[in-house]
Amino acid sequence: MAKTEFDHLVLESVFRMRFSAVFAILFSPLGFAFADDGHWKKHIVDQDAHTMTAIAGDFTGDGLPDVITDNRQKTQLFVAPDWKPVTLFEHKETKWFIHSECFDIDGDGDLDYVGARYNPGLIIWLEQPSEGAKGRWRDRLVDDTVHGIHGLMKADVDGDGKVDLLATSAQDKPPHNESLAWFSVPDQPLSAERWKANIFADKDAPGLTHYLGVGDINGDGRMDAATGAKGGANATSTGEWFAWWESPVDPSQAWTKHLISDQEPGATNIHPADVNGDGKLDFIASRGHGRGVVWFEAPSWQRHDIDADIKEPHCLAAVDMDGDGDIDAATCAFGDKIAAWYENDGSGNFTRRVVGTDQESYDIRAFDMDVDGDLDLLVAGRGSKNVVWYENPK
Repeated sequence: MAKTEFDHLVLESVFRMRFSAVFAILFSPLGFAFADDGHWKKHIVDQDAHTMTAIAGDFTGDGLPDVITDNRQKTQLFVAPDWKPVTLFEHKETKWFIHSECFDIDGDGDLDYVGARYNPGLIIWLEQPSEGAKGRWRDRLVDDTVHGIHGLMKADVDGDGKVDLLATSAQDKPPHNESLAWFSVPDQPLSAERWKANIFADKDAPGLTHYLGVGDINGDGRMDAATGAKGGANATSTGEWFAWWESPVDPSQAWTKHLISDQEPGATNIHPADVNGDGKLDFIASRGHGRGVVWFEAPSWQRHDIDADIKEPHCLAAVDMDGDGDIDAATCAFGDKIAAWYENDGSGNFTRRVVGTDQESYDIRAFDMDVDGDLDLLVAGRGSKNVVWYENPK
């Protein structure tokens, strides 16, 4: 073979390899730009336990974020920095809390804990004692009349300057079948028998609703709420939708439902956020029992794919992960076992950045775990049987 012909074949081979690599990136099944952020360090809080929810906060008053989880038939506090476990609550039945929240319920300046069991429904709160890592956390009832509690969310619903609690009632089970509720903290939370349930979507949320998002969607100064329903074989009513509910002047009355989309198989998570910087609240959402992370553009709710193919992204955070002033997204998919965040360019175009692999999930929280000024990711790894956090290198 002549030298010139050989050189031509070599160059053609190199070109083909480079073209194939570019083609794989630009036209991959993911359908969007992506990058590997594998330099996020993975820290283990707990392992060898099936965990559905984990939440971070300074529960000991030492300035370091601790973690509360629910597994092993117990609610446990893992104290930073060594993650020593302290049992706060023991379940009497073979049930566990599927979701959680934390805020100062009794007004004493420290964080209390709220845990929700799915079915039969139960919401309790645990009062933090003066020494969070040593004293007994007393449990008190919030509610046991809503069933199918998959999502909890804290927000000031009635505009009185105090934090309230929202919850789903996803099961077709009386007295509040397939409904949505919010609860205000009683004036005397330490002595109240239960919290009043305000049913704002009375039998108007069918199809197995999941997590909640809150925000002033229509700009009227009142707090609205959104959720998604996965549908599927286990649902007794039609699901596969995302919708938001408009709060009236008196939020104890019925709220007005607005459909976002009814073509969302496996719909689970949704959060309001101004994605494209136009001053209007859009929605970032995930189909955690299906595929895909998407955003819906206000006011017509046009759908845009963030990641069309990621499998079972059952958790979602909508926050500014990189501190550049726009809203990004983060998830950990239990189907694909990928933890990732999606960098927004400010106009609603996202780049996927992989944080970790071979990690399952059920719950994710964005929180500054190492107190260095940026947001890290805390993951409750259901099938991975662990609780981990990924350290933001930025």
